[in-house]
Amino acid sequence: MEYYRTCIETVLEQLDKFKPKKDSPEQFLEATSTCLQTLSPQKQAFVLEVLSGCLEYRKLLTTVVDAFYVRDGRLCRWSDYNLFQVICYLATFQLEGLGFQLFCNIIKSQPADKMHKFLRFFFNPLNLCSWIKDEWSLVYEMAHVKENWIDPLMRWQPEVQELINHLEGVLAHQPPLAKTKAKVTEPKKFNLTVPRPRAIPVPEPVPVVAKPRPVPRSTYQSPKEQQVLEMTKRCNRWKAEELLLRANLGAMRCAVPREPPVQGSKRKLQLQFPPRIRKAPQLTFYRPNDDVPVKLNTAAILREGALYQRQLEKELQRVEKLVDGARDFSEFLEWQKKMQAKDRQEHQAARECRRLQGTLSHEEAALARQRLLQGNKRKADRKKGEMAELMQQCAERRLQAERSMKELVEQVTEGHKNIQVAQMKLLRGRRQAVQEVKEESQELLQRRAQEAREGQRRRCELISQLRALETQPTRTGKLVDLTQIPGYGLEGEMSVTELRERLARLKEARQREEEEKRDRIVQGKRAKGQGLQDMLERISLCRAAVGRSAASRREKKAVRVAPSQDERALGLQRRVEEKAAERRRQAALLHVSAPRAARPRPRAQAQREAQPRQQALQQ
Repeated sequence: MEYYRTCIETVLEQLDKFKPKKDSPEQFLEATSTCLQTLSPQKQAFVLEVLSGCLEYRKLLTTVVDAFYVRDGRLCRWSDYNLFQVICYLATFQLEGLGFQLFCNIIKSQPADKMHKFLRFFFNPLNLCSWIKDEWSLVYEMAHVKENWIDPLMRWQPEVQELINHLEGVLAHQPPLAKTKAKVTEPKKFNLTVPRPRAIPVPEPVPVVAKPRPVPRSTYQSPKEQQVLEMTKRCNRWKAEELLLRANLGAMRCAVPREPPVQGSKRKLQLQFPPRIRKAPQLTFYRPNDDVPVKLNTAAILREGALYQRQLEKELQRVEKLVDGARDFSEFLEWQKKMQAKDRQEHQAARECRRLQGTLSHEEAALARQRLLQGNKRKADRKKGEMAELMQQCAERRLQAERSMKELVEQVTEGHKNIQVAQMKLLRGRRQAVQEVKEESQELLQRRAQEAREGQRRRCELISQLRALETQPTRTGKLVDLTQIPGYGLEGEMSVTELRERLARLKEARQREEEEKRDRIVQGKRAKGQGLQDMLERISLCRAAVGRSAASRREKKAVRVAPSQDERALGLQRRVEEKAAERRRQAALLHVSAPRAARPRPRAQAQREAQPRQQALQQ
């Protein structure tokens, strides 16, 4: 048994070194074979065979061992995971090759309690024939799994059960392990020097602090200037709201015609109500005066002045180049204009031809549409005649159905009359009960209201007495000298009168500075305005020059010769006129009133015609 224990330990040691994510099985087996050269050939062959089988069927073995840890092996250590994989591989794939006796020796060489749990779980027929078979069939074919692995395991069931019973008996006769009490650590005290007792400190005398002055009340109050500003803002807002109200009332007053002045009481009545908007008899619209110049802002004036300045510089540069001997491109430009005019004429003739072709196709489509409308009109006339006959038949059927419905309604109304009489009696009883309840509730409400009024009157009397006590005069006055210095010992301390005088002088100095600054701003604005005026005069001269040049260019364009039409365009024009004349003839034929089919008679007329026939039949 010691031999098999060492073999299994060697396999477990190599399996612990294997890492599925990094190592490949082939390279790992080659490295393992080189490491096992010191072992005997028989032992080396057994280890390599078991190791290669565990790596090859790793998925099947992992499925069984994971399920064992979840169900029966919850108390087993995870360090024995590879041991259970090796035992599962030997039982499944090497049991017949090794023989049952050798398999028993290998099992007995391992801990009895672990082998007993795993073999009882793995060789359970319910587990083998149910979920183990299904899980292995997901990896290999079901027929292969059943014939080669499940059926042999089921055949070895009696011998394996004897082995499990033997292991159970060994566990029963095995004496329990004596529990040794762990040695408890005994703490030792530190060898420290004993400190000297501390002396009681002498209490220090409590220092006497001078009584602080109270914080002045003005610290938590807003200054008088801020209150004045708030009051001024409020007054300005009231004025603005009043002006807005007046503007809204007289918003459309310009559309109301004025009336002659009214005297006496009529004038007073008119002033009491705001004027209503009335429809003016006629509104006058004035044509805008183009002679009035448009007022430009400073930025627009500066932009336009810079533009004309750049144009003037370009023109001066061109003249200087011509004086220096540069060539003028006027002849080339004239030839270019002639060629462009010729191209425009050709393009215009081609565009006219395309337009006439489109008009011709439009006229042809209109003719085809009119022919289709004529055919549809004939079909519609036939349909109308058929519908008139069907409507006549439907009207007769409807009359018969209405007569039968009237008879049913008469029968039902007779049955409802009795129900209505009973309902009226029930309603009278309910109304009488409701009236009685309402009268009682009103009496209770009146009584409660009277009690509430009495309590309110008593509270009002008490409040009036309390207010009379509160309004008694009390003397809370204090004389203040505004010219006296408080004498707090602060730097720059002064009386209220001196403070007011200094504030008045500061205000006068600030006003003088504002006046001087305002004068400087006005002088700067005047200088700027004079500069803008000069620039506007230059701009007006440049505009006049640009207008004269544009007028001359427009005159040259007006003298342009009208394009001549070619023969193809004239032929297309004649065809279009012929198609249009034919389309108008077809339209005139469509507008002629055709004989209409008999329209279905209305329901009332059909009833009136049917009544004489019914009376004749009844007689």
